[in-house]
Amino acid sequence: MSEFDIKAFYGRYVDVINAHQWDRVGEFMADTVLAHGVSVTREQGIANFASITDAIPDLTVEVKQTVYAGDTIGTHAVHRGTPVQEWLGVPPNGKPIEVHEITTYKVENGKFVQMSNVWDLETLKRQLSN
Repeated sequence: MSEFDIKAFYGRYVDVINAHQWDRVGEFMADTVLAHGVSVTREQGIANFASITDAIPDLTVEVKQTVYAGDTIGTHAVHRGTPVQEWLGVPPNGKPIEVHEITTYKVENGKFVQMSNVWDLETLKRQLSN
């Protein structure tokens, strides 16, 4: 049996996110995932991703830095796109946004079991409202 390649796993996940293949994102998630301390189902996680691209159809994620430590992944990524509908309580202004994100993931048995991220929400809300 081959050893699990966490780097290839994460690379495939980012490719699926950038392709907006929400029917496939569940392949990377356990049945339930601890997200920000709250247990969510795979279906709820998929719906969250889809809701973001409903608001920002051209969303892309550029991973700037990734750190791997055993079963844990830490990333710095930049999300870019142009909102076309209200998002985070702010109506679209027709301008593109760019938001930096720091995320940690825990992987067990080849699936994410924990995901937690921090976005620079104040800068993001300024971009949305200007």
